[in-house]
Amino acid sequence: MKSIDEKLLIAQLQDESTRDAAFATLVDAYKEALYWQIRRMVVSHDDADDVLQNTFIKIWTGLPSFRGESKLSTWIYRIATNETLNFLERQRQPAMSLDDNDNNTALSLQSDPYFDGDETQAQLQAAIGQLPAKQRQVFMLKYYEDMKYEDMSEVLKTSVGALKASYHHAVKKICNFFERLD
Repeated sequence: MKSIDEKLLIAQLQDESTRDAAFATLVDAYKEALYWQIRRMVVSHDDADDVLQNTFIKIWTGLPSFRGESKLSTWIYRIATNETLNFLERQRQPAMSLDDNDNNTALSLQSDPYFDGDETQAQLQAAIGQLPAKQRQVFMLKYYEDMKYEDMSEVLKTSVGALKASYHHAVKKICNFFERLD
């Protein structure tokens, strides 16, 4: 994510004369990080693009109600997370069992023309795909985005302790997945 001055950006977003340009700056600064956060949850490039577009629409329409009680980035990630979870709910993609040998996530990821990872990366994505939705989300925010638990707590509306426990369980399940491959 590109470095931006959040306070300045918020001021520009609240001013009608600079709102359009400020929103373009916001999109440019967050689009890649949000895309990958969403993509890791929905796997498909096309679905991730759709969810990302819906996320930016929600951000745009929600700007007048943003009160600045949380960081702008936290608010944006919360919207992206909610849009992703809503998409998954609409698609009814249940979390996969760790014993499920027919891992649709890994198969669809490997057949995706936008995926260029190596075998280990594909295996990691398969392991992540088998996590329950909450653990998957916490793992990805911590592992890929290096988000602090306090920020994650605001995004996911969950206590820091519960997030740490979810991350710990996710890591153990991923380690067990790789141990079984050996």
